[in-house]
Amino acid sequence: MKIIILPTYNEYSNLAELLAQVYNQVADIHVLVVDDNSPDGTGELVQELMRHQYSNRLYLLARPGKLGLGTAYIAGFKWALERNYQYIFEMDADFSHNPKYLTDFLAKAGNCDLVLGSRYIPNGGVTNWNIIRRLISRGGNVYARMILGLPFKDLTGGYKCFRREVLERIDLEDIQSNGYSFQIELTYRAFLKGFSIKEVPIIFEERAAGKSKMSQSIFREAIVMVWKLRAARNRLKTSNLKSVHNPGASLASHNLR
Repeated sequence: MKIIILPTYNEYSNLAELLAQVYNQVADIHVLVVDDNSPDGTGELVQELMRHQYSNRLYLLARPGKLGLGTAYIAGFKWALERNYQYIFEMDADFSHNPKYLTDFLAKAGNCDLVLGSRYIPNGGVTNWNIIRRLISRGGNVYARMILGLPFKDLTGGYKCFRREVLERIDLEDIQSNGYSFQIELTYRAFLKGFSIKEVPIIFEERAAGKSKMSQSIFREAIVMVWKLRAARNRLKTSNLKSVHNPGASLASHNLR
C-alpha cells in the first residue's frame, strides 16, 4: 500500500486538480491531507471530496492551527505507520512537485529504502527562480553536504518516498527541525542508520500563486541546524527507536481509518 502525506494551508484552489493528477498517475495510491485549519476552506473541500469522489483513497488529519511543515509531516508519518502502508511519500500541495514523477519514485523504490526527488542531478532542475534563489538553494545544499558528509546532490527538497522501515527506525519524537532543515535532517538520519538512498531527477516548478514557504528565519535555522546534527552524529547513529504514539491524541482529526 502507498500513501502521500500532503500538508496544506490555504490550498483550496490547487487541491482538487492536484488530487486528480495524482490518482491519474497511480490509481491505487492513498492521500492523507494534513490541514492546519486553513481559513480558505481547504479542509472542508477535502471532506467533500472524501464523501463524493475519493472514498477510501483520501483522508484528512485536521490540526487546530498553523503548527509548521515539519510537525505536519511527522503527524502524517505516524498516522501512516499505524496502518499498513509500505511506501510513504512527502509532497507539496502547490504543484511545485509534479505528480508525473510518482511512477519514477516507485520504480526506484523497488531497490532502495529512500528515494529523493533531486533538482541537481542530470535531467533535474527548477523553473521560474531568479538568480538569488538559485544561488541560495545550490549554496545551501553544498553547505549541508560538506558539513554532514553526505553524497546526495539535493538535501533540501521535499519530494520523497520512504519505505516504512526507514520511518520506523528514525526516532520521529526526536526530530529537531521544523523548517528548511527538516528535509536535511530526515535524510541524514536515514543515512546514519545505513539505509539505501537514491535520487531521481525532478523539475521543481515554482508555485504560480501564493507565497513560497522560504523565509529568513527558516534559512537561519538551517544554517545552525546542520552543525547541531553533525555534533549529534554518534547519538543519532546509535539511538534506539522510541514507540510511535497516536498522532490523533492531541490533534483534531477526521476519518482516521
